Amino acid sequence: MSYSNDVELSETTLVVEPRGINKVLALKGRLEIPLEHILGATEDPGILDQPKGLRDPGTAVGGKWAGTFVQDDEKSFWNVTRPERPVVIQLVGERYARLILGVEHPRELVDHINALLVSNQQ
Repeated sequence: MSYSNDVELSETTLVVEPRGINKVLALKGRLEIPLEHILGATEDPGILDQPKGLRDPGTAVGGKWAGTFVQDDEKSFWNVTRPERPVVIQLVGERYARLILGVEHPRELVDHINALLVSNQQ
C-alpha cells in the first residue's frame, strides 16, 4: 500500500524512495527495510522542533529536512517538510536507527506498520 509518492509498505518490506526534488535534497536513492528490522512507528509532530544533528549528507532548508543526520552517534534518515505530521519509524539492524518521514496519511501508516508487527509476533 502506498502512503505517499515516496513511501510504500507491503507485508514484508517498507520502501522509501524519495522522488523529484526530495531525491536531490536527500542525496539518497531507494531504502528497503525488511519488516523484521522495524521496532515500531509513531506520529510525532514535536520532532520537527528538536535538534536534528549534523548533516551527513543531508539538507535542511526552509522547513524541509532530507537526507542523513547524525546525533549522538545515531544516524537518522529524514524526508519531511513542515507542517507535515512526521512518522517516526524505529529500526534495528539497519544503517539508520530511525526514519522520519512526511506522508499523506501518517496515522494510517503508523497503524498499518504496528498492526503488521503485532500479527508477525503471533
